[in-house]
Amino acid sequence: MQKTLEEANIKLASVASDVMGRSARDMLAALLAGEADPSVLAELARGRMRTKRELLAQALCVQLKPHHCFLIGEQLTDIDMLDEAIERLNTEIAEHLRPYEHQIQRLSTIPGIKRRLAEIILAEIGSDMSRFPDARHLASWAGICPGNNESGGKRLNAKTRKGSPWLRSALVEAAHAAIHSKDSYLSAQYQRLVVRRGGKKATIAIGHTLLVIIYHILSEDEDYEE
Repeated sequence: MQKTLEEANIKLASVASDVMGRSARDMLAALLAGEADPSVLAELARGRMRTKRELLAQALCVQLKPHHCFLIGEQLTDIDMLDEAIERLNTEIAEHLRPYEHQIQRLSTIPGIKRRLAEIILAEIGSDMSRFPDARHLASWAGICPGNNESGGKRLNAKTRKGSPWLRSALVEAAHAAIHSKDSYLSAQYQRLVVRRGGKKATIAIGHTLLVIIYHILSEDEDYEE
């Protein structure tokens, strides 16, 4: 879509951070419907975008060629269809997650873990922690536990085992958020580790700590407390 807009000399991206946002979509729809007055198009802006109406009018001062109208219209139709499909999938996912709402709420009390990440993590590891003897076994199964390769007190090139890429990605994303939580245990742990291990390994270590916390929260059915 962005490439087509640029070819049509529609410079919405220079003003709007999201050319598929509601305001931009309304303007494009009006433009395709035949509205050629840039000021009228700019008035369709909503919320904070209304403060940029003058810039929007400049960006929308174009004369669309027929093939541009066709391409933009087709792409907007495709995007609408995808949005509807995503909405149906979200509804289906929400229905499947309904029995686990309690566990999702528990996990959401952990720093760095919001609802979406809690859903992903729960989908990957399940809610029954009794199948893992302890948190270490869960971490090993998940591939977020570095191997214990040490010799003479020195740590060798330890590699993490392969596990679910979606779980690993969710834990790393949560770790990035958690280390920015002020005055938290996880943030303090990261600051200690980053000096010795570097940012990447320290972040993985925080992901491991998060998984240990997750294990205990699901096992003991308690909210997170520092």
